[in-house]
Parts: sequence; structure tokens; C-alpha cells
Amino acid sequence: MQLTIKALLNHVHPLSSFVYADVRLAGGAHPCLEVTVTPRAKSRPICSGCGQRDTGYDRQPVRRFAFVPLWNIPVWLLYPPRRGNCRRCGVKVEAMPWAKGKSPTSLTFCLFLATWAQVLSWKQVAQKFHTSWDVVFEAVGYAVQYGLTHRDLSQVQEIGIDEVAVQKGHHYVTLVYDLAASCRRLLYVHEGRREESLTPFFSLLGPEGCGRLRVICSDMWKPFRNAIARFAPHALHVLDKFHIVAHLNKAVDETRRQEASVQRKKGNVVVLKHSRWCLLKRPGNLTDRQRGRLQELLRLNLRTVKAYLLKEDFNAFWSYVSPAWAAKYLDRWCTRAMRSRIDPMKKMAGMLRRHRGLILNYFRAKKQFSSGAVEGRNNRVKSVTKSAYGFRNLRILEIALFHTMGKLPMPPTAHRFV
Repeated sequence: MQLTIKALLNHVHPLSSFVYADVRLAGGAHPCLEVTVTPRAKSRPICSGCGQRDTGYDRQPVRRFAFVPLWNIPVWLLYPPRRGNCRRCGVKVEAMPWAKGKSPTSLTFCLFLATWAQVLSWKQVAQKFHTSWDVVFEAVGYAVQYGLTHRDLSQVQEIGIDEVAVQKGHHYVTLVYDLAASCRRLLYVHEGRREESLTPFFSLLGPEGCGRLRVICSDMWKPFRNAIARFAPHALHVLDKFHIVAHLNKAVDETRRQEASVQRKKGNVVVLKHSRWCLLKRPGNLTDRQRGRLQELLRLNLRTVKAYLLKEDFNAFWSYVSPAWAAKYLDRWCTRAMRSRIDPMKKMAGMLRRHRGLILNYFRAKKQFSSGAVEGRNNRVKSVTKSAYGFRNLRILEIALFHTMGKLPMPPTAHRFV
């Protein structure tokens, strides 16, 4: 049995300059495997400061390092670290290839926990493998740190920028995604949604990386537009379809609320009561009852109905292929909206005119880029946050998001935990 377990350990976790000397079953009612590790004969310790081999100085007491459990039995690596008398760093504890610093968790166990943390919540991983939440966090942090250091950003050419509320009280984080169809991933997380929130990302890419950017998708938030114009003025900046449609729905709903308020103040029957979703949902998504209710409203001469028809007419704008023809339709629609005398729609028309060039970039990009992928990943961000019932601070949220959505490279190991 001892030889079999040692052979298994040598297969899944070979150690350079060290050997597995002994394996024994201990613990009584709660058994565990204790594996004694010893240095190879005549090997010299490696300084943990400079990485150079030097002469030995003395030994410390035996330390225990948590390893991947076998057959649901906890496994511990036992080793008394040597201290080396380094000529450059002085007396230093040797570097051990299975551990990092003073952590009692082996690096292989860290990768094992980090792999499971992509499937389960951190709390569930801690409970399943009889460890603590902090150990799982440390493991995920190690994997994310390695991944961020070794990831390749040289092929990033299309990105999407958006913000997500993570806490009550208007606390936002700025997110940047890689929109390449072959590798859609999270690239950047930063607190706030100011212009300065994007500066570290463009600094990370550097002048050469910024020069490679071809398409950038974002909403109409002015700080984002300013940062993009500052660092990547050559890139095709596309204002996404999703937010424009959302603003149109908001204008229709505001018109409905204003008109209902006027009817209520005059003592008239509020015919717009319970009609919100009839006006905001797509016609194909309406229920039979909502469809009948909408037909009743369309027979009335209401400002809300006019706003609804303007919103539905705008859908034809997205069917164009040529930027020139799309521009003509946009100009005609804005003129109609301004003449409607409906303040929310006039405000919407003014916003579209101010961002006319950026909106038409959607057609210049051949309709290949929009924030649909960005919004889908934003929903996953909310799912990650919800599964953890909130995070203690932004740093933990950042690690969790990169680990789940960053598609980061993992440290090389002899055995992959999949």
C-alpha cells in the first residue's frame, strides 16, 4: 500500500530535489494520510529570496502542508524546512516547490480548490473539502494572480466597456470585456465609473496595444467616451443598440406617467392604468390579454400612443445596412420626434442627434459588434455576486470575477483537475 501511494504521488505530484520517504495512516476515528518529504541526498537548499542554491544552516521544526485528499481522506505533507546561509540574502528558509511562503496549503491543493471554485461557491468548496473560506479565497487569489501575470493581451482588438452596480447607494464598477468571438473574456475591473477608471486599463495595454484596438463598444456615458477619445481615437467607437432601445422605452414610460398624472389631477378616468408593459414589451412577447389592451389604447388619441408609435417606428432604423441610408432615416425620425411636442421624445431626439456619428458606427462596423455580449456577461457578474450573497470588499469581487469570467491560464502542473 505504501509503495502504491508513493507511486501515485510521484505520478500526480513529482518533486524536484525531494522524495516521498514515508506514508502512514494516522488520526484514529478521523484518519488522514501523513506523507513525509525529505531532500535528495547531497542536494543544497534553494534560497527563497534570490533563488540560488547555497549551503545549509540548520533545520526548522516539521511543518504540515495540506494536500489534495485521496479517497476523501485528508493528505498532509510533512517536512522540516532547511535554512540556508545565502551570501546575498543572509539566513533564509529554503524555497519548497510545493508551497509558497508561509502558507500551510500546498500549491497543488490551491489549484484543486480553485478549479472547484469555478463550479461551486467558495463556501460550498470549503465545506466539501473540510477547509475554511479563507483558504479557498487564498487558493483562488493565487490562481488569479498567476493568470493575470501570464495572460496574453497581444490579440485584443475589439472590446466592450460598461458599468455594473454592485452595492446599494450607486456603487459601480467599470468592466472591460474582450469581444473576440474566439475568446470572450473579462479583461479589467475597476471601482467607479469615472474617466480615471479606464486610465489603468489603457495604460496596461500600452501605446502599442491601444493602437491595435479596432472597435470599442460602450454606452453614452460621457466619461467613457472621453477616455476612449483620449487613448484610442483611431478605434471605431460603437454606441450600442441595447442602451438606445432602453432610452426609448424610458421616454415612452415617462410620457405615460406624465399623461396619467394629468388625467388623475383633472378627475378623469385614468385609461393608462395597468398599461406599462403593454407599451414596453415587444409585440411578439405580449400575452393575449396585453395584446387586447394595447389594441384598445391604439384607438385613443393619447400622447402616450404617439410616443409608442414613434418608438416602434424607430425599429426600422436597425434594419438598414448602408450608413448613409440609416443616417437619413435617423434624421427624419428625429425631426418627427421634435415636432411631436412630447417632451421625453424631444429629449430623446436631441440625444440621438448629439451622438449621431457614434450611433452610425454600428452600421460602419457591419453590425458585427454591439453590447449584447457585454450585457450577457453583466448578467453573469450579477449571478456571481448573488451566489456569494455579496462580497466583503471590491478586491474579493475582482478576484471572483476574473476567476469565473477571465479565462485565465492556470499554473502548470503534472496533473490537471478537471
